[in-house]
Amino acid sequence: MSEKIKLLLNTFTKDEDRTVSARFMASDEVKKARSFHESFKEYEVTPLVALDSLAERLNLKGIYVKDESYRFGLNAFKVLGGSYAMGSYLAQKVGKDISELPYDKMVSEEVRKAAGDVTFVTATDGNHGRGVAWTANRLKQKSVVYMPKGSSEIRLKNIQAEGADASITDMNYDDAVRLAAKYADEHNGLVVQDTAWEGYTDIPTWIMQGYATMALEAKEQLKSLGVERPTHIFIQAGVGSLAGAVQGFFAMEYPDDVPVTTVVEPDEAACYYLSAKEGKMSSVGGDMQTIMAGLACGEPNRLGFDIIKNYSTAFLSCPDYVAADGMRVLGNPVGTDTRVISGESGAVTLGALYRIMTDESYAEYRKNLKLDENSRVLLFSTEGDTDPKKYREIVWLGHDSELLQELKER
Repeated sequence: MSEKIKLLLNTFTKDEDRTVSARFMASDEVKKARSFHESFKEYEVTPLVALDSLAERLNLKGIYVKDESYRFGLNAFKVLGGSYAMGSYLAQKVGKDISELPYDKMVSEEVRKAAGDVTFVTATDGNHGRGVAWTANRLKQKSVVYMPKGSSEIRLKNIQAEGADASITDMNYDDAVRLAAKYADEHNGLVVQDTAWEGYTDIPTWIMQGYATMALEAKEQLKSLGVERPTHIFIQAGVGSLAGAVQGFFAMEYPDDVPVTTVVEPDEAACYYLSAKEGKMSSVGGDMQTIMAGLACGEPNRLGFDIIKNYSTAFLSCPDYVAADGMRVLGNPVGTDTRVISGESGAVTLGALYRIMTDESYAEYRKNLKLDENSRVLLFSTEGDTDPKKYREIVWLGHDSELLQELKER
């Protein structure tokens, strides 16, 4: 286990008025997204788990984990973004604001007739595609889903079970996104992707606002626990839409005291770490083999990047064993702490925090991130065991390099 967690402090030049990059994540926009989510009968607030015993062991004031394995019965948070974007698009198509079209009205015969038939198209490692397929099904529309090579067959079957035309390609994630865009262009479909490019910003904006429903929930849940604000947030990044959404929301909520925020990535797909190193938005290519399939994205989302550039404190590049550590620690709690079943992409932030707080070789990281006995750390476990077989192999068999290499290559 020679690979180490790597940390870079944020040295990007901030925008003169950095709030401009995050204004679309203001609470009034996020509350509109949550109201739409609340209109689905499947909506419930997901748990915020206070790991008090673990916090005491790590010499922290508190650790709070938002457990998204309960989200809409889909075992992951991604449906929050896709559903809000798809709903917003249909509302726009019929000349309404989404606040006027809760779920029941959106699927009414009158609105469906005005909107017409829509085919929603996306690329995904699994969770986002399942959310898009689920939402298309609920909205009585069609969906087409492309998955990058190496994607889980179980995740593919879960997407197909929602009625999607889904398949695994021989491409990496970013090329699968381009394939989805090509298909949508040729078949009059709509791409639902959480990354922006020229002429394509509305959908990723809505997706990020949808993601922030869980950030708004977390803020309210912290207050119910007597915590005014988190001092620290560790947030994972693929293209950076989730990280940007969470940072943008909390930056707008606490403009005078923004939480110390650390972006966490797999070392094989660390496009934000690379961007920080090079001082500009940069991309990672290749197959990006990592067990953290949901984070295996090499090209940043410009909307997320602008927020992250302006508000992040630091960037972490993490070997796969860090995610495996997090899965085991969450799944085998200390003292009276509640167990959290967290998948590879969901657990890496806890794994990184655990390593930094327990390994003396990371003492400088603790100092740079101002982690001490007064720190209240907020984490988001973005998925449960969306591939149960893979989850069990990692948790049961350990994090030795040979096993992880085998899992990455499957």
